Amino acid sequence: MWLDRLAGGPSSASGQSTPQPGSRSFSPLPRRTTSSTLSPYVTSQRAGHSPRSSSLSLVPNDSSSSLLSHSRRTNGSSLRQSVTIPNINDPLETLEGILRDPREADDGFEESQKARTSSIVETDLELEVDFGGLSLKELASSQAPDDIASVPRRAQSVEDYQKERTTFESLRRSIAACDDVLNSVETNLASFRNDLAAVSADIESLQERSSALNRRLQNRKDVEKALGPLVEELSVSPEVVTKISTGRIDESWTKILSELDRRTAAYKKKPSPGSQPNKASAELGPLLEKLTLKAIERIRDFLVAQIKALRSPHINAQIIQQQNFLRFKDLYNFLHKHHATLADEISRAYMNTMRWYYQTHFSTYQQALAKIKTHILDKSDMLGHEDTTRMATVLSSTRAAGPPHDAFNLGRRIDLLKTSNQAASSSHLAEEDQTTHYLEVQFRNFNLALIDNTTAEYTFLATFFSPALSYSQISKTFNYIFESTFEMGQALSKNLVSNTYDALGILLCIRLNQNFAFELQRRKVPAVDSYINGTNMLLWPRLQVVMDRHCESVRQLTTNLPSKSSRSTGDAAKMTAAPHVVTQRFGQLLHGFLALSAEAGDDEPVAASLRRLRSEVEVFLNKQSLSYGGDKRKSERFLYNNYSLILTIIGATTGKLAVEQQGHFERLKAAHQEDA
Repeated sequence: MWLDRLAGGPSSASGQSTPQPGSRSFSPLPRRTTSSTLSPYVTSQRAGHSPRSSSLSLVPNDSSSSLLSHSRRTNGSSLRQSVTIPNINDPLETLEGILRDPREADDGFEESQKARTSSIVETDLELEVDFGGLSLKELASSQAPDDIASVPRRAQSVEDYQKERTTFESLRRSIAACDDVLNSVETNLASFRNDLAAVSADIESLQERSSALNRRLQNRKDVEKALGPLVEELSVSPEVVTKISTGRIDESWTKILSELDRRTAAYKKKPSPGSQPNKASAELGPLLEKLTLKAIERIRDFLVAQIKALRSPHINAQIIQQQNFLRFKDLYNFLHKHHATLADEISRAYMNTMRWYYQTHFSTYQQALAKIKTHILDKSDMLGHEDTTRMATVLSSTRAAGPPHDAFNLGRRIDLLKTSNQAASSSHLAEEDQTTHYLEVQFRNFNLALIDNTTAEYTFLATFFSPALSYSQISKTFNYIFESTFEMGQALSKNLVSNTYDALGILLCIRLNQNFAFELQRRKVPAVDSYINGTNMLLWPRLQVVMDRHCESVRQLTTNLPSKSSRSTGDAAKMTAAPHVVTQRFGQLLHGFLALSAEAGDDEPVAASLRRLRSEVEVFLNKQSLSYGGDKRKSERFLYNNYSLILTIIGATTGKLAVEQQGHFERLKAAHQEDA
C-alpha cells in the first residue's frame, strides 16, 4: 500500500479521489501558486481541476530567499511558512519519516500538526481561497473523501538534494554569519552594560565630590566673611606695593594712594582697651610707613616736574594745570597730610613760578598793546576852547599832527560795552593793528586778559590746594602771584589817563571796570576786588579833574565876553541867533555822559560834575545873549535855540540822570519860548 503512495501514479490517484464541486482541492494546507520539487508529498492534478496544487516544500524555489526570516518570527509562522527544514542527519530516519502513515502517527505528530496549523500570521489573512461557490457551513458539512490521506507523494531524490546543495550551504553560511553578528552584538551590549555601570559609579562619585566641594566652598565663604575684614586690615597685597613703588602715576595710582592713606589712618588709631597687639599688626606698621615715604618721594618728583614744565617757553599754563595738576589734586592733599613742610616748599615753588609766568607774559602783552595808535586829547579839546573855524591857523601850528577825532561825540565808542565778544586781542593782532583808537581800547584788552587769567588761576588754586589750605591762605597765595601783574595793570591805567583830557574815554574805562567787577562777582572770584577798587581810585579822580578843566574853560570863555554890548544897533541886528559852538559841544558831551550813565546810581560824582558844567554853560549863554544889545526878542530867540539844540541832542537818552537833564532843559526852553 505504501508502494502505491510512493509511486503516486495518476491512475491510482484518479481512482481513489472524487472531484469536489468547483474543482476544489481538499488539501488541508494552504495552496501555493507554484509546486516545489523538494516536497515529500506531491499531489497530482486531477482532471477538470485547476492547475493549482499545495505542497509542503522544505525550501522555496527562489535561491535568493533565506530561512533566517522564518526563524525570527516570535509568534509562529503562517500556514505557508510553518514547515521547518527536516533534520536529515540519518537517511534511514528520513525515509522512515517519509513512509510513515499519517493516520498511524503518534501524539507527537498530532501536536506538530497543531503547531503547523495554529499559527496564523498577517499574510495568511490576505490569501484568496476558492471554496467552489460553497459557503463556510456547506463546506463544513460536506464530507471529505476518505482517501485524502492516501494521496501519493514522491520522495526527493539524492540528485534533487545535490542540486540544492549550494542553497543549503549558502543558508548555513548565512546562519553562521548571523550567529557571529549576534555574538558581537551580545558582546557589545555586555560591554555597554559594564561601561554604563562604570559611568553610573563615576556620576555618583562626582556627585559626592561636588557636594563635598560645595560644603568646603560654603565653609570657606563663611570663614572669609568672618576673617576677611581683619585680614584686609592686617595685610598689604604685593600689587599695591609694586604699584606705589614703580607704577605709573595715573588715576589707578591715585586710588591706591587713597587706600594707603585710609589704611595708615586706621592703623594709627589707638587700639581698644583690653585688646592685645598681634604679630601681623606689628609687621604692618613699618610696611605702611615705608610705602608712605615712597609715595611722598614720588609725589614730590611728579609735582616738581610739572612746575618745571611751567617755565618752558611758549607753554600754556592752563593746559598743564588742567591735565597734570587738577587731574591729580589728591596728591598734594596726601603730601600736605603726611609731610607738611615739603608741601609748603612745593607750594612756594609753584607761587614763584606762576608769579614769573604772569609777569613775563603780561609784560610782553603790554608792550604789544603800547604799539596801538591812540588819539591824544589835550587842552585844545576843552569845551570852552576857541572855535576851531576861527582859530584854524593857530591850531594847526600848535597842535601835534594826528588823525582827526571828535573829543565830544561818543559815537560808536560805546560798542565796547555792548559787544558780545569777551576775548581780548592777541599780541600778534595788536602789533599789526594800524588803526588809531581811543584810550579805552588798550584799557579793555589788558584788563580783560587779566580778568580771564585771574579767574582761571583762582579757580585752580581753590580746587588744587583745598582742603589742605584755607581760603584765606589761598587768597594770600593768589595775591602773591598777581601782585606784580596788578601793579603793571594799574601803571598802564595811570599812564593812559594821567595826561589825557578825554572825559568820555575815562568814563568808558570806569564803566568797563565796573563790568569787570560784575563779571568777577558772577564767577565768584573775590580776590581781584582790590585791583578793581584800586583802578577805580585812579579813574574817578582823573575824571573829576577833566570835568573841572571843562568848567574852567567855559568860565574863562565867559570871562572874556564883554559885560555890555559894544556893537552898534546895526551890527547887533546883523548878528545871527543860531546856537553857539559851545552849545553844540556841550550837547554832545552831555549826551555821551548820559548814554554811559543810563544804569548809574545816585551816589556817583558824574551827576554833580554835569550840574557844575551845565551851570557854567548857562552863564555863558546868558552873557552871550547880551551881545544883541537892546533886541531882547532876538536875545531870547538865541537862548531858545541853544536850549532847544541841547534838548534835541539828549532827547534819545534814557536813565534817571537823563530824565533829570531833559526836564531841566525843557523848562529853560519853555521859559524862553514865550518871548522868542
